[in-house]
Amino acid sequence: MHIHILGICGTFMGSLAILAKQMGYRVSGCDANVYPPMSTQLEEQGIELMSGYEVSHLMPRPDLVVIGNALSRGNPMVEHVLDNRLAYTSGPQWLRDYLLKDKWVLAVAGTHGKTSTSSMLAWILEYAGLNPGYLIGGIPKNFNVSARLGKSAFFVVEADEYDSAFFDKRSKFVHYLPRTTILNNLEFDHGDIFPDLEAIQRQFHHLVRTIPSNGLIVCPAADQHLQQVLDMGCWTPVDTFGLGPKQKTDGHWHAELLQLDGSAFKVMRYNEKQERCLEGEVHWSHNGLHNVSNAMAAILAAHHVGVATNISAEALCQFQGVKRRMDKLAVINDITVYDDFAHHPTAIASTLQGLRARVGNEARILAIIEPRSNTMRMGTHKTQLAPATVDADEVYWYQPADMDWRLQSVIDESQVPAFLFDSIERIINTVVGQVRSGDNIVIMSNGGFEGIHQRLLKALDSMENDE
Repeated sequence: MHIHILGICGTFMGSLAILAKQMGYRVSGCDANVYPPMSTQLEEQGIELMSGYEVSHLMPRPDLVVIGNALSRGNPMVEHVLDNRLAYTSGPQWLRDYLLKDKWVLAVAGTHGKTSTSSMLAWILEYAGLNPGYLIGGIPKNFNVSARLGKSAFFVVEADEYDSAFFDKRSKFVHYLPRTTILNNLEFDHGDIFPDLEAIQRQFHHLVRTIPSNGLIVCPAADQHLQQVLDMGCWTPVDTFGLGPKQKTDGHWHAELLQLDGSAFKVMRYNEKQERCLEGEVHWSHNGLHNVSNAMAAILAAHHVGVATNISAEALCQFQGVKRRMDKLAVINDITVYDDFAHHPTAIASTLQGLRARVGNEARILAIIEPRSNTMRMGTHKTQLAPATVDADEVYWYQPADMDWRLQSVIDESQVPAFLFDSIERIINTVVGQVRSGDNIVIMSNGGFEGIHQRLLKALDSMENDE
Protein backbone atom coordinates (compact mmCIF):
# COMPACT_ATOMS: atom_id res chain seq x y z
CA MET A 1 0.00 0.00 0.00
CA HIS A 2 1.31 3.42 -0.99
CA ILE A 3 0.46 6.31 1.36
CA HIS A 4 1.20 9.91 0.38
CA ILE A 5 1.13 12.54 3.14
CA LEU A 6 0.35 16.20 2.48
CA GLY A 7 2.13 18.39 5.02
CA ILE A 8 4.60 15.69 6.00
CA CYS A 9 7.13 17.94 7.75
CA GLY A 10 4.71 18.94 10.49
CA THR A 11 5.54 17.37 13.85
CA PHE A 12 2.44 15.18 13.96
CA MET A 13 2.37 14.21 10.27
CA GLY A 14 6.09 13.46 10.20
CA SER A 15 5.71 11.16 13.20
CA LEU A 16 2.74 9.48 11.53
CA ALA A 17 4.87 8.88 8.43
CA ILE A 18 7.49 7.13 10.56
CA LEU A 19 4.86 4.82 12.05
CA ALA A 20 3.41 3.99 8.64
CA LYS A 21 6.88 3.16 7.34
CA GLN A 22 7.56 0.89 10.32
CA MET A 23 4.25 -0.87 9.63
CA GLY A 24 5.53 -1.81 6.19
CA TYR A 25 3.73 0.71 3.98
CA ARG A 26 5.39 2.61 1.18
CA VAL A 27 5.37 6.22 2.39
CA SER A 28 5.97 9.42 0.48
CA GLY A 29 5.03 12.98 1.25
CA CYS A 30 5.41 16.63 0.45
CA ASP A 31 5.38 19.96 2.21
CA ALA A 32 5.69 23.64 1.38
CA ASN A 33 9.12 23.63 2.99
CA VAL A 34 11.17 20.48 3.41
CA TYR A 35 13.83 21.28 6.02
CA PRO A 36 15.65 19.80 9.04
CA PRO A 37 15.21 18.45 11.62
CA MET A 38 12.05 16.67 10.44
CA SER A 39 13.31 16.21 6.87
CA THR A 40 16.49 14.58 8.19
CA GLN A 41 14.53 12.28 10.49
CA LEU A 42 12.22 11.24 7.64
CA GLU A 43 15.03 10.64 5.16
CA GLU A 44 16.82 8.47 7.71
CA GLN A 45 13.65 6.35 7.84
CA GLY A 46 13.68 5.87 4.07
CA ILE A 47 10.65 8.08 3.39
CA GLU A 48 10.37 9.82 0.01
CA LEU A 49 10.20 13.62 0.39
CA MET A 50 9.06 16.15 -2.20
CA SER A 51 9.10 19.93 -1.92
CA GLY A 52 6.01 21.99 -2.70
CA TYR A 53 2.42 21.05 -3.43
CA GLU A 54 2.71 20.01 -7.06
CA VAL A 55 -0.02 17.79 -8.52
CA SER A 56 2.72 15.72 -10.15
CA HIS A 57 3.64 14.44 -6.68
CA LEU A 58 0.42 12.39 -6.80
CA MET A 59 1.51 10.52 -9.93
CA PRO A 60 1.43 7.59 -10.06
CA ARG A 61 -1.76 7.59 -8.01
CA PRO A 62 -1.20 6.56 -4.35
CA ASP A 63 -3.59 4.17 -2.62
CA LEU A 64 -4.39 6.72 0.09
CA VAL A 65 -3.70 10.41 0.66
CA VAL A 66 -3.38 11.60 4.26
CA ILE A 67 -4.10 15.33 4.44
CA GLY A 68 -2.61 17.47 7.21
CA ASN A 69 -4.64 20.13 8.98
CA ALA A 70 -2.44 22.92 7.60
CA LEU A 71 -3.90 22.36 4.14
CA SER A 72 -7.22 23.80 2.97
CA ARG A 73 -9.41 24.20 -0.08
CA GLY A 74 -7.61 25.97 -2.90
CA ASN A 75 -4.42 24.01 -2.44
CA PRO A 76 -3.73 22.42 -5.87
CA MET A 77 -3.12 18.96 -4.42
CA VAL A 78 -6.27 19.10 -2.30
CA GLU A 79 -8.28 20.12 -5.36
CA HIS A 80 -6.72 17.29 -7.39
CA VAL A 81 -7.59 14.75 -4.69
CA LEU A 82 -11.22 15.88 -4.63
CA ASP A 83 -11.65 16.27 -8.41
CA ASN A 84 -10.20 12.84 -9.14
CA ARG A 85 -11.85 11.05 -6.21
CA LEU A 86 -8.61 9.84 -4.68
CA ALA A 87 -9.06 8.05 -1.37
CA TYR A 88 -8.15 10.42 1.46
CA THR A 89 -8.31 10.74 5.22
CA SER A 90 -7.02 12.90 8.06
CA GLY A 91 -3.92 12.06 10.09
CA PRO A 92 -5.82 11.34 13.33
CA GLN A 93 -8.36 9.17 11.53
CA TRP A 94 -5.58 7.19 9.84
CA LEU A 95 -3.90 6.66 13.19
CA ARG A 96 -7.14 5.35 14.69
CA ASP A 97 -8.07 3.06 11.79
CA TYR A 98 -4.66 1.58 11.07
CA LEU A 99 -2.97 1.46 14.48
CA LEU A 100 -4.75 2.58 17.63
CA LYS A 101 -7.90 0.42 17.34
CA ASP A 102 -5.88 -2.60 18.46
CA LYS A 103 -3.85 -0.88 21.21
CA TRP A 104 -4.12 0.06 24.88
CA VAL A 105 -3.84 3.79 24.22
CA LEU A 106 -2.42 6.12 26.85
CA ALA A 107 -3.34 9.64 25.71
CA VAL A 108 -1.91 12.86 27.12
CA ALA A 109 -4.08 15.95 26.64
CA GLY A 110 -3.98 19.48 28.01
CA THR A 111 -2.94 23.02 27.17
CA HIS A 112 0.58 22.65 28.54
CA GLY A 113 3.08 19.86 29.05
CA LYS A 114 1.70 17.31 26.59
CA THR A 115 5.05 16.66 24.92
CA SER A 116 7.03 16.45 28.16
CA THR A 117 4.45 14.27 29.91
CA SER A 118 4.09 11.94 26.91
CA SER A 119 7.86 11.57 26.81
CA MET A 120 8.02 10.84 30.54
CA LEU A 121 5.26 8.25 30.25
CA ALA A 122 6.79 6.52 27.23
CA TRP A 123 10.15 6.37 29.00
CA ILE A 124 8.61 4.96 32.20
CA LEU A 125 6.97 2.17 30.21
CA GLU A 126 10.21 1.52 28.35
CA TYR A 127 12.21 1.43 31.61
CA ALA A 128 9.65 -1.02 33.02
CA GLY A 129 10.26 -3.35 30.06
CA LEU A 130 6.88 -2.81 28.37
CA ASN A 131 8.37 -1.67 25.04
CA PRO A 132 5.60 0.81 24.15
CA GLY A 133 4.88 2.46 20.88
CA TYR A 134 4.42 6.21 20.89
CA LEU A 135 3.72 9.32 18.85
CA ILE A 136 4.97 12.52 20.48
CA GLY A 137 5.06 16.12 19.26
CA GLY A 138 8.75 16.43 19.97
CA ILE A 139 11.87 14.30 20.23
CA PRO A 140 12.42 12.61 23.63
CA LYS A 141 16.14 12.44 24.33
CA ASN A 142 15.77 8.97 25.81
CA PHE A 143 14.64 7.72 22.38
CA ASN A 144 15.91 10.33 19.83
CA VAL A 145 12.97 9.78 17.48
CA SER A 146 9.48 11.29 17.70
CA ALA A 147 7.55 8.08 17.03
CA ARG A 148 7.93 4.32 16.97
CA LEU A 149 5.67 1.33 16.57
CA GLY A 150 6.83 -0.54 19.66
CA LYS A 151 6.45 -4.25 20.38
CA SER A 152 3.59 -4.35 22.86
CA ALA A 153 -0.08 -3.49 23.21
CA PHE A 154 0.72 -0.15 24.86
CA PHE A 155 0.82 3.04 22.82
CA VAL A 156 1.43 6.56 24.17
CA VAL A 157 0.03 9.42 22.10
CA GLU A 158 0.25 13.15 22.57
CA ALA A 159 -3.41 14.09 22.27
CA ASP A 160 -3.80 17.52 20.73
CA GLU A 161 -7.06 19.49 20.83
CA TYR A 162 -6.30 21.22 17.52
CA ASP A 163 -8.63 20.36 14.61
CA SER A 164 -8.06 17.28 12.43
CA ALA A 165 -8.36 18.51 8.84
CA PHE A 166 -10.17 21.00 6.62
CA PHE A 167 -12.97 18.45 6.28
CA ASP A 168 -13.01 17.38 9.95
CA LYS A 169 -13.07 20.19 12.50
CA ARG A 170 -13.21 17.89 15.50
CA SER A 171 -10.20 17.89 17.80
CA LYS A 172 -7.56 15.32 16.93
CA PHE A 173 -7.89 13.55 20.26
CA VAL A 174 -11.48 12.40 19.74
CA HIS A 175 -10.12 9.84 17.26
CA TYR A 176 -7.65 8.15 19.58
CA LEU A 177 -9.72 5.60 21.56
CA PRO A 178 -7.77 6.06 24.82
CA ARG A 179 -8.13 3.74 27.76
CA THR A 180 -5.78 5.69 30.03
CA THR A 181 -6.06 9.46 29.69
CA ILE A 182 -4.09 12.29 31.26
CA LEU A 183 -5.78 15.69 31.33
CA ASN A 184 -2.83 17.86 32.28
CA ASN A 185 -4.45 21.29 32.56
CA LEU A 186 -6.80 23.50 30.60
CA GLU A 187 -6.58 27.16 29.59
CA PHE A 188 -7.73 29.17 26.61
CA ASP A 189 -5.47 28.67 23.58
CA HIS A 190 -5.76 28.20 19.81
CA GLY A 191 -7.75 31.38 19.39
CA ASP A 192 -7.60 30.86 15.63
CA ILE A 193 -10.07 27.95 15.84
CA PHE A 194 -11.78 28.25 19.26
CA PRO A 195 -13.88 31.32 20.14
CA ASP A 196 -13.59 30.86 23.90
CA LEU A 197 -12.62 28.49 26.71
CA GLU A 198 -16.07 26.89 26.74
CA ALA A 199 -15.59 25.72 23.16
CA ILE A 200 -12.36 23.95 24.15
CA GLN A 201 -14.02 22.43 27.20
CA ARG A 202 -16.72 21.03 24.92
CA GLN A 203 -14.04 19.24 22.88
CA PHE A 204 -12.46 17.87 26.07
CA HIS A 205 -15.91 16.64 27.08
CA HIS A 206 -16.14 14.82 23.74
CA LEU A 207 -12.82 13.16 24.56
CA VAL A 208 -14.08 12.13 28.01
CA ARG A 209 -17.14 10.55 26.39
CA THR A 210 -14.87 8.16 24.45
CA ILE A 211 -13.00 6.79 27.49
CA PRO A 212 -14.35 3.39 28.63
CA SER A 213 -15.63 2.66 32.11
CA ASN A 214 -12.71 0.28 32.68
CA GLY A 215 -10.25 3.04 31.80
CA LEU A 216 -8.77 5.83 33.92
CA ILE A 217 -8.60 9.62 33.82
CA VAL A 218 -5.65 11.29 35.55
CA CYS A 219 -5.77 15.00 36.31
CA PRO A 220 -4.60 17.59 38.85
CA ALA A 221 -7.21 18.10 41.55
CA ALA A 222 -6.90 21.88 41.62
CA ASP A 223 -7.68 22.61 37.95
CA GLN A 224 -11.17 24.10 37.98
CA HIS A 225 -11.46 24.19 34.19
CA LEU A 226 -10.89 20.44 34.02
CA GLN A 227 -13.32 19.85 36.87
CA GLN A 228 -15.94 21.74 34.88
CA VAL A 229 -15.29 19.36 31.98
CA LEU A 230 -15.76 16.32 34.22
CA ASP A 231 -18.92 17.85 35.66
CA MET A 232 -20.38 17.83 32.14
CA GLY A 233 -20.41 14.04 32.37
CA CYS A 234 -17.88 11.37 33.26
CA TRP A 235 -18.26 7.60 33.11
CA THR A 236 -14.66 6.67 33.97
CA PRO A 237 -12.76 6.43 37.28
CA VAL A 238 -10.65 9.53 38.00
CA ASP A 239 -7.33 9.67 39.86
CA THR A 240 -6.33 13.14 41.04
CA PHE A 241 -3.14 14.48 42.54
CA GLY A 242 -1.82 17.61 44.19
CA LEU A 243 1.48 19.34 44.86
CA GLY A 244 2.76 20.09 48.34
CA PRO A 245 1.15 19.18 51.66
CA LYS A 246 -2.09 17.29 51.19
CA GLN A 247 -5.12 19.53 51.08
CA LYS A 248 -8.78 18.59 50.79
CA THR A 249 -8.62 19.01 47.02
CA ASP A 250 -5.36 17.15 46.54
CA GLY A 251 -6.78 13.70 45.89
CA HIS A 252 -5.13 10.50 47.02
CA TRP A 253 -1.74 11.27 45.46
CA HIS A 254 0.55 14.23 45.92
CA ALA A 255 4.12 15.33 45.40
CA GLU A 256 6.10 16.50 48.40
CA LEU A 257 8.98 18.73 47.35
CA LEU A 258 12.44 17.90 48.65
CA GLN A 259 13.90 20.85 46.70
CA LEU A 260 11.95 24.05 46.14
CA ASP A 261 12.95 24.13 42.46
CA GLY A 262 11.30 20.75 41.84
CA SER A 263 14.56 18.92 41.19
CA ALA A 264 13.72 16.37 43.89
CA PHE A 265 10.38 15.25 45.31
CA LYS A 266 8.60 12.41 47.06
CA VAL A 267 5.62 10.62 45.55
CA MET A 268 3.09 10.20 48.35
CA ARG A 269 -0.21 8.32 48.45
CA TYR A 270 -2.98 8.16 51.02
CA ASN A 271 -4.42 4.67 51.33
CA GLU A 272 -8.01 3.76 52.21
CA LYS A 273 -7.22 4.28 55.90
CA GLN A 274 -5.89 7.76 55.09
CA GLU A 275 -2.41 6.61 56.05
CA ARG A 276 0.41 8.47 54.31
CA CYS A 277 2.54 6.14 52.20
CA LEU A 278 5.84 6.91 50.49
CA GLU A 279 5.69 5.39 47.01
CA GLY A 280 8.99 6.65 45.57
CA GLU A 281 11.42 9.54 45.25
CA VAL A 282 12.50 11.40 42.14
CA HIS A 283 15.87 13.14 41.91
CA TRP A 284 16.38 14.48 38.42
CA SER A 285 17.99 17.24 36.36
CA HIS A 286 14.70 19.04 35.67
CA ASN A 287 13.07 21.85 37.58
CA GLY A 288 9.80 23.74 37.94
CA LEU A 289 6.50 22.82 39.53
CA HIS A 290 5.05 22.28 36.06
CA ASN A 291 7.49 19.41 35.52
CA VAL A 292 6.66 17.92 38.93
CA SER A 293 2.99 18.00 37.92
CA ASN A 294 3.82 16.39 34.56
CA ALA A 295 5.78 13.68 36.35
CA MET A 296 2.96 12.92 38.78
CA ALA A 297 0.52 12.54 35.90
CA ALA A 298 2.87 10.16 34.09
CA ILE A 299 3.42 8.10 37.25
CA LEU A 300 -0.31 7.68 37.84
CA ALA A 301 -0.94 6.74 34.20
CA ALA A 302 1.84 4.15 34.32
CA HIS A 303 0.40 2.81 37.58
CA HIS A 304 -2.83 2.11 35.71
CA VAL A 305 -1.06 -0.31 33.35
CA GLY A 306 0.73 -2.06 36.20
CA VAL A 307 4.01 -0.20 36.66
CA ALA A 308 4.95 0.07 40.34
CA THR A 309 5.38 3.66 41.48
CA ASN A 310 8.93 3.10 42.71
CA ILE A 311 9.87 1.83 39.23
CA SER A 312 8.34 4.94 37.66
CA ALA A 313 10.33 7.10 40.07
CA GLU A 314 13.54 5.26 39.15
CA ALA A 315 12.79 5.81 35.48
CA LEU A 316 12.23 9.54 35.94
CA CYS A 317 15.60 9.83 37.68
CA GLN A 318 17.03 8.87 34.29
CA PHE A 319 14.67 10.97 32.18
CA GLN A 320 16.76 13.12 29.86
CA GLY A 321 14.06 15.53 28.76
CA VAL A 322 12.81 16.62 25.36
CA LYS A 323 14.57 18.58 22.68
CA ARG A 324 13.45 22.23 22.74
CA ARG A 325 11.96 21.97 26.26
CA MET A 326 14.46 23.92 28.37
CA ASP A 327 17.10 22.24 26.29
CA LYS A 328 20.58 23.35 27.37
CA LEU A 329 22.29 24.27 24.11
CA ALA A 330 25.70 25.27 25.39
CA VAL A 331 27.74 26.86 28.15
CA ILE A 332 30.12 29.46 26.69
CA ASN A 333 32.34 31.58 28.92
CA ASP A 334 30.13 30.59 31.90
CA ILE A 335 27.04 31.80 30.02
CA THR A 336 24.33 29.11 29.77
CA VAL A 337 22.00 29.16 26.76
CA TYR A 338 18.66 27.31 26.75
CA ASP A 339 16.09 26.65 24.03
CA ASP A 340 12.45 26.45 25.12
CA PHE A 341 9.26 25.85 23.16
CA ALA A 342 7.09 28.24 25.24
CA HIS A 343 3.94 28.95 23.22
CA HIS A 344 1.65 30.53 25.83
CA PRO A 345 2.06 33.05 28.70
CA THR A 346 1.60 30.32 31.31
CA ALA A 347 4.37 28.26 29.67
CA ILE A 348 6.66 31.31 29.65
CA ALA A 349 5.93 32.03 33.30
CA SER A 350 6.40 28.43 34.51
CA THR A 351 9.66 28.04 32.61
CA LEU A 352 11.12 31.24 34.04
CA GLN A 353 9.87 30.42 37.54
CA GLY A 354 11.54 27.03 37.39
CA LEU A 355 14.84 28.48 36.19
CA ARG A 356 14.74 31.20 38.84
CA ALA A 357 14.21 28.60 41.55
CA ARG A 358 17.19 26.68 40.21
CA VAL A 359 19.73 29.50 39.76
CA GLY A 360 18.66 31.68 42.71
CA ASN A 361 18.21 35.41 42.89
CA GLU A 362 21.84 36.38 42.30
CA ALA A 363 22.20 34.93 38.80
CA ARG A 364 20.72 36.89 35.90
CA ILE A 365 18.13 35.50 33.48
CA LEU A 366 17.88 37.05 30.00
CA ALA A 367 14.78 35.97 28.07
CA ILE A 368 14.57 36.28 24.27
CA ILE A 369 10.97 35.74 23.18
CA GLU A 370 9.20 35.38 19.85
CA PRO A 371 5.38 35.34 20.31
CA ARG A 372 4.86 32.95 17.42
CA SER A 373 1.77 30.85 18.22
CA ASN A 374 -1.40 31.76 16.35
CA THR A 375 -3.10 32.80 19.57
CA MET A 376 -0.30 35.13 20.64
CA ARG A 377 -0.02 36.59 17.13
CA MET A 378 -3.72 37.47 17.30
CA GLY A 379 -3.13 39.36 20.54
CA THR A 380 -5.46 37.17 22.58
CA HIS A 381 -2.95 36.91 25.43
CA LYS A 382 -1.38 40.37 25.10
CA THR A 383 -2.23 41.45 28.67
CA GLN A 384 -0.68 38.27 30.12
CA LEU A 385 2.70 38.48 28.40
CA ALA A 386 4.37 41.16 30.53
CA PRO A 387 3.36 39.54 33.88
CA ALA A 388 4.64 36.17 32.58
CA THR A 389 8.22 37.48 32.50
CA VAL A 390 8.60 38.82 36.05
CA ASP A 391 11.21 36.17 36.92
CA ALA A 392 13.57 37.39 34.18
CA ASP A 393 16.06 40.20 34.69
CA GLU A 394 15.82 41.43 31.12
CA VAL A 395 13.45 40.52 28.27
CA TYR A 396 14.18 40.91 24.56
CA TRP A 397 10.96 40.74 22.52
CA TYR A 398 10.96 40.07 18.79
CA GLN A 399 8.26 41.73 16.67
CA PRO A 400 7.48 39.48 13.68
CA ALA A 401 6.68 41.48 10.55
CA ASP A 402 3.37 39.68 9.97
CA MET A 403 1.99 39.89 13.51
CA ASP A 404 -1.45 41.49 13.93
CA TRP A 405 -0.49 43.88 16.74
CA ARG A 406 2.49 45.78 18.14
CA LEU A 407 4.36 44.53 21.19
CA GLN A 408 5.06 48.03 22.49
CA SER A 409 2.22 47.70 25.01
CA VAL A 410 3.99 44.66 26.51
CA ILE A 411 7.20 46.67 26.82
CA ASP A 412 5.32 49.53 28.50
CA GLU A 413 3.65 47.22 31.02
CA SER A 414 6.74 45.15 31.85
CA GLN A 415 7.87 45.08 35.48
CA VAL A 416 11.41 44.20 34.38
CA PRO A 417 13.61 45.92 31.75
CA ALA A 418 12.19 44.97 28.36
CA PHE A 419 13.29 45.83 24.84
CA LEU A 420 11.61 45.50 21.45
CA PHE A 421 13.35 44.47 18.21
CA ASP A 422 12.30 43.77 14.64
CA SER A 423 15.69 42.33 13.68
CA ILE A 424 17.29 39.08 14.85
CA GLU A 425 20.72 40.57 14.21
CA ARG A 426 19.98 43.49 16.51
CA ILE A 427 18.80 41.15 19.27
CA ILE A 428 22.01 39.15 19.02
CA ASN A 429 24.24 42.23 18.99
CA THR A 430 22.42 43.74 21.96
CA VAL A 431 22.47 40.55 24.04
CA VAL A 432 26.15 39.96 23.32
CA GLY A 433 26.82 43.53 24.45
CA GLN A 434 24.87 43.08 27.70
CA VAL A 435 25.64 39.51 28.73
CA ARG A 436 28.20 38.67 31.37
CA SER A 437 29.72 35.62 33.02
CA GLY A 438 27.20 33.62 35.07
CA ASP A 439 24.17 34.72 33.03
CA ASN A 440 21.41 32.41 31.78
CA ILE A 441 19.89 33.10 28.36
CA VAL A 442 16.54 31.49 27.50
CA ILE A 443 15.36 31.59 23.88
CA MET A 444 11.59 31.07 23.72
CA SER A 445 9.68 30.27 20.53
CA ASN A 446 7.64 27.39 19.13
CA GLY A 447 9.26 27.90 15.73
CA GLY A 448 12.68 28.22 14.14
CA PHE A 449 13.06 31.87 15.23
CA GLU A 450 15.07 32.59 12.07
CA GLY A 451 17.97 30.46 13.29
CA ILE A 452 18.70 32.70 16.27
CA HIS A 453 19.89 29.79 18.41
CA GLN A 454 22.98 28.88 16.44
CA ARG A 455 23.61 32.48 15.41
CA LEU A 456 23.70 33.57 19.06
CA LEU A 457 25.96 30.67 20.06
CA LYS A 458 28.35 31.62 17.27
CA ALA A 459 28.36 35.24 18.40
CA LEU A 460 29.02 34.26 22.02
CA ASP A 461 31.80 31.98 20.91
CA SER A 462 33.37 34.79 18.88
CA MET A 463 33.11 37.05 21.92
CA GLU A 464 34.98 34.46 23.99
CA ASN A 465 37.70 34.06 21.35
CA ASP A 466 38.17 37.82 21.13
CA GLU A 467 38.95 38.14 24.82
